[in-house]
Amino acid sequence: MKVALGIGCDRGTPTATIAQGIAEALAACAATLADVRAVASIDLKADEPGLLQVVEENGWCCSFYPAAALAEVAVPHPSETVRRHTGTPSVSEAAALLAANAGPSLLLIEKHKLRGPDGRHVTVSIARISQ
Repeated sequence: MKVALGIGCDRGTPTATIAQGIAEALAACAATLADVRAVASIDLKADEPGLLQVVEENGWCCSFYPAAALAEVAVPHPSETVRRHTGTPSVSEAAALLAANAGPSLLLIEKHKLRGPDGRHVTVSIARISQ
């Protein structure tokens, strides 16, 4: 199975929290790190150290989309809170769908949320990449 990850996180979220969120989300849909073909987030996270380190450690490429592009994607769980902070109602779901070039029916994990021991949050969405 080939999958794309969409990742949203608080500013300053540690690498360990992001990695744990990814591992939990992948396990929830019976996928593995080896199944990941694409990773994406919002351009506001293009300089996020924890996210960049997870991407580098796994040898992934990460796409960063502007809020306007993410806002155009139909998602199952838009959030007004996310819109207030980022300018789009979805980061993780929309980013996963854009990276997978897929429609909402291909979301395997809509929003896996984790609050790390550091108090920081990460949200991971996973979309199947059509064969």
